[in-house]
Amino acid sequence: MKPVRIDEVADSNFSYWHSATFNNDGTKVLFSDEWGGGSQPKCRATDKPEWGANAIFTVENRKMRFQSYYKMPAAQTEAENSVAHNGSLIPIPGRDVMVQAWYQGGLSVFDWTDSANPVEIAFFDRGPVDSTRVVSGGYWSAYWYNGLIVGSEMARGLDIFELTPSAFISQNEIDAAKSVHFDYFNVPGQRKLDWPSTPALGRAYLDQLERSNGLAAGRIEAVREALAGAEKALWRRVGAR
Repeated sequence: MKPVRIDEVADSNFSYWHSATFNNDGTKVLFSDEWGGGSQPKCRATDKPEWGANAIFTVENRKMRFQSYYKMPAAQTEAENSVAHNGSLIPIPGRDVMVQAWYQGGLSVFDWTDSANPVEIAFFDRGPVDSTRVVSGGYWSAYWYNGLIVGSEMARGLDIFELTPSAFISQNEIDAAKSVHFDYFNVPGQRKLDWPSTPALGRAYLDQLERSNGLAAGRIEAVREALAGAEKALWRRVGAR
């Protein structure tokens, strides 16, 4: 093999280029800056939102185009080492959603489908290990694996999470994400995400159309009824075998 560089980017706001995450179709890439090496408080109210954050680029004609930064929005204290670190995509169909570890800043789940306007849609934060001084701790990594989020907390052990529905994510989207299964999953390898053809997949896309006002309410209801009928017919065929 003879790899060839096809493009490169630089950013004066970045201190330590730590990792890169592509979206599932390779049209976007997110770079993380582990400013301070993970041992210092870098998510304080006085720290610029462009520092120790993620830089999001679209990939257009084999060139990277800067779109925006994403940094967890909750300011942390002087006693909490916090900066962008390891994360992974969450396989919600039709969207670019990622969970990421921020050391003592906790976990942040954010949607970067609109690459110019990423937004947090869920979070978990334990608070400081010691509120009087910096004690190294927090989430080293946060990875989605077969329906669960696995958070590796340096000082307090392993935490396992499940997503719950909200205004930002529906139960159908969660069910569709859970339908993606890997026997073995090495996050940096970024295996292609493929969804099995299930009723949950169709309902997830329908929920997204409803959320974005992509279809009239009457049409949404008609499609929902059609999906329910198709699911009943599917179960009848399975039961007859």
